[in-house]
Amino acid sequence: MNIFLLEDDVSLQKGIELKLLKEGHHVICRGDISSAKKEMHKAFDLAILDMNLPDGSGMDICLELQKMPEPPHILVLTANDAETDIVTGYELGADDYVTKPFSLSVLLSKINAVQRRLEQNTKKDRSDNILFNPDKQTVEIFGQAILLTRNEWRLFYALWQNAGQTLTKSQLLETLWDIDGDFVDENTLAVNIRRLREKVEKNPSNPQIIENVRGIGYRVKKP
Repeated sequence: MNIFLLEDDVSLQKGIELKLLKEGHHVICRGDISSAKKEMHKAFDLAILDMNLPDGSGMDICLELQKMPEPPHILVLTANDAETDIVTGYELGADDYVTKPFSLSVLLSKINAVQRRLEQNTKKDRSDNILFNPDKQTVEIFGQAILLTRNEWRLFYALWQNAGQTLTKSQLLETLWDIDGDFVDENTLAVNIRRLREKVEKNPSNPQIIENVRGIGYRVKKP
């Protein structure tokens, strides 16, 4: 994979870089926000972001990455294990996090999980009017490309893979954030659903693709 590493601790940065190179990955390393922003035009499969940096927060880069046509998976490295910090990271598009201090084996297991996900999602999924490309994480509706954030993509694709079935709010929270749903309230899920409908529905106030199953969750109509 092509991996971007943002870490200001030089010894930790070098340790992670050497481990990733040994595993066959291509790695670009930076230690501050200003130099990291210069790399945002490049394509990455995974970004590993430290949160506490000398010139700002890794959250700034997280936001920059979400603006890319094909945002990478994002793994947060943080010394902050407060619930609010974790939630903020996920809401800004992070896929997972590792709390410092950590072992390289734990970090590598997270990276391997991302790689398996990329390898498994290499085929296209199509109905008459909707085309998913899991490899590039893009969706086309009636031939029009729709730009989704990472969380919007994961939410839509989870519903699509289970078309015709109702997914509970708890199931969708676990799909989106890969942690116990208690960390994120149901209102956050509702906000993501609303934003997704605004992008994929012809009339978001009268949704024809993403249905609300009152008191349970959501479903996509079976094509």
